[in-house]
Amino acid sequence: MQATAYDMLVIGGGINGTGIARDAAGRGLKVLLCEKGDLAEFTSSSSTKLIHGGLRYLEYYEFRLVREALAERERLLRQAPHIIWPLSFVLPHDEGLRPAWMLRLGLFLYDHLARLRTLPGSRSVRLRNSALGKPLQDRLTRGFTYSDCWVEDSRLVVLNAMDARERGADIRTRTAVDFARREGDAWVAAIRDVETGRTETVNAQMVVNAAGPWVSQTLGGTLGINSRAAVRLIKGSHIVVKKLYEGDQAYILQQPDKRIVFAIPYERDFTLIGTTDVPYENEPGPVAISEEETRYLCDCINRSFARRIGPEDVVWSFSGVRPLFDDAAENASAVTRDYVLDVSDRDGALPVLSVFGGKITTYRRLAEHAIEKLAPYRPDLGPAWTAKATLPGGDMRDADFERFVAELQTAKPFLPPAMTRRLARAYGTRVDGIVGQARSLTDLGERFGDDLTAAEVAYLIAREWVRGADDILWRRSKLGLRIPPEGQARLAAYFERRSAAA
Repeated sequence: MQATAYDMLVIGGGINGTGIARDAAGRGLKVLLCEKGDLAEFTSSSSTKLIHGGLRYLEYYEFRLVREALAERERLLRQAPHIIWPLSFVLPHDEGLRPAWMLRLGLFLYDHLARLRTLPGSRSVRLRNSALGKPLQDRLTRGFTYSDCWVEDSRLVVLNAMDARERGADIRTRTAVDFARREGDAWVAAIRDVETGRTETVNAQMVVNAAGPWVSQTLGGTLGINSRAAVRLIKGSHIVVKKLYEGDQAYILQQPDKRIVFAIPYERDFTLIGTTDVPYENEPGPVAISEEETRYLCDCINRSFARRIGPEDVVWSFSGVRPLFDDAAENASAVTRDYVLDVSDRDGALPVLSVFGGKITTYRRLAEHAIEKLAPYRPDLGPAWTAKATLPGGDMRDADFERFVAELQTAKPFLPPAMTRRLARAYGTRVDGIVGQARSLTDLGERFGDDLTAAEVAYLIAREWVRGADDILWRRSKLGLRIPPEGQARLAAYFERRSAAA
């Protein structure tokens, strides 16, 4: 059989891979993206889930990165108001750590590096006289507030993949790229469905290596390319506990080791705490939090909050390996979060672009830079377009999420308010693909627990590459925190029946 020909082969279905595939497809390229697992299964679903400039990066003089990230924060807030929204942060001043003048100066720079700012600026706050200080220990009497944004990270990846597909890209999950070499006038790649074992050969004119923690192995092994650029793997872990405090504000807590740890309202009834920064020396793959990391995060909370927690209070944890560009920094927290795009070609043709580093906030700009680096190989490329384009579900009037929720509740009064808000948050204007013409909850089919219905499961299978229960419970949503074991077992059995019938 003749190999299917593509303009671009993208290896990796995390935020960078899907972002580049989306940008390239929108410029007229025929794109194939292969992800060996589920979309965002590894690093991109294990972030602290913030769209932010990176306040602490100012200590390492990463001014360009912070400025770019703050500009992207404003863009993304407009492009996906359903999965991205403003979040207020409280930064207590802790005697003996960074002095108050340094915090004030850092926040001043943070405010003014943003050329366009719609979020509130920073301000001082007397914690003893404020509800913001109520959850904290009495010794913390003063602090500051500032604003950044929250993001549903794994859904951001899925929305980029959806938009790429709608612009003509071929998105294949559970598909590994086993081997690729330059042969004649094309890259020839052997790809494999990891579930069925079926193999296929494809051709491409360029390759994008966005394999995240596997970027070096993919470059040297799968692609057979030598490069001096290197990745440094850093493991980051988070814990989730029952809600520590009332209010919608998050806390950014200084630590004696000069790190910072966040405490963030999470899924209505929980608090997300993270992250750690631990050098990772093993082979990339699924990772789990260690006892030491759990204790470290609990100690960070106990150092500042009035309510104490221990490992026994952890209801869920997640870990990921971040593939940072190796800049030879001694401290893992000081390793740059900036990105490096490394291009190799053969006689001015058949390039491979590898992505080292990066952060979720700047993924769109990273993708734009990647296409700019590849533009000399394709002079017929269309112009840049993603800066003003909404993501699927984000095309709300005036990007007004609350108005959209109210209109959805009016149109579908049978939906419980909490379910209306959750569906609107997850799917935005694409929610009609789930509720459609339904006039009652029973029209949405079987309920697996909480408010997950058969109609939503069917939508996720048809539109969002879902193959199993975990794809829904822990990546497309975090309903695993709410659905009891019996409901999760019924959902798993549902997929087993589908698989047996296929």
